[in-house]
Amino acid sequence: MKFLQSIPCGVLATVLLAGTANAAWPEKTITIIVPAAPGGTTDMSARLVGDKMSKTLGQTVVVENKAGAAGIIGSQALARSKPDGYTLGMGNVGPNAINYSLYKTLPYKKEDFKPITLVISVPNVLVVNSETPVKSVSELVDYLAANEERRTFGSSGKGQSPHLSAEMFLQRIKQTAQHIPYKGAGPAVSGLLGKQYTFMIDNLPSSMPSIKSGKFRALAVTGDKRSEQLPDVPTMKEAGIDNMVVNAWFGLMAPAGTPDDIVSKIQQAAKEALGSEEIVSRFKSLGGTPGGNTPAEFGTFINEQQALWADTVRAANLQMQ
Repeated sequence: MKFLQSIPCGVLATVLLAGTANAAWPEKTITIIVPAAPGGTTDMSARLVGDKMSKTLGQTVVVENKAGAAGIIGSQALARSKPDGYTLGMGNVGPNAINYSLYKTLPYKKEDFKPITLVISVPNVLVVNSETPVKSVSELVDYLAANEERRTFGSSGKGQSPHLSAEMFLQRIKQTAQHIPYKGAGPAVSGLLGKQYTFMIDNLPSSMPSIKSGKFRALAVTGDKRSEQLPDVPTMKEAGIDNMVVNAWFGLMAPAGTPDDIVSKIQQAAKEALGSEEIVSRFKSLGGTPGGNTPAEFGTFINEQQALWADTVRAANLQMQ
């Protein structure tokens, strides 16, 4: 009681009101900013987990796509949002790990975000249009070497893991190719369906429907083991490409300054959603593994990923404005 008496009335009122507001959260719609176009893994995972979280939190969770500039536009929007728990972001390896070493300047910094939880991790997959006359990684390497005009690859955007994975692949096979970036995985998939470029190393979930339908041919996955969903597709190592293990990841982020108790509520709602039979089954069908770790664990993971990709960017001698 003496402690409370020593606090000025105005300050005490502010503290009490803040505590009451946090305790009542959420009282309105929650928005998840997706820094990519509809149709990609970032978008799909956000919609799946958001729908489940809305039932636990008792409020509608909507997805707002803000695509462009390798996830920079959407990430900047999140960084500038009010830290009250009503605006979240679906962070991923591109804007929240690769970009810090790839770009000379960014309109945001890693301290602008507060990690909540990992949502899904997935391997990437090397795909070509099924009408392309190659059926293996070695045949693709020979095809690119023999056809200069076909040395093109697409991606969901500059700086995203599909872009850097393809650059890594080209380094391994000692070739170069023109990069054709799109504003998200959905448009990139459409581009390959339209034979606008030769190959892509995509996040597995966004290419899986086209693989299953026979429109894409999967040549290799970038995980350390074969995908349960594509048991006949070799790993890069099995296909003869060493030191090519890459996994993409996607997770919920909040603006820095979001109260810890609200972040905890979001993490618990997400963890419950990610443990549901429906989400586990859906993610498995996409070749992904559900997350659900704590904010501290997710923060440590992001720091490790930033260091890992910084080494990759340096080795590739890549730098963007």
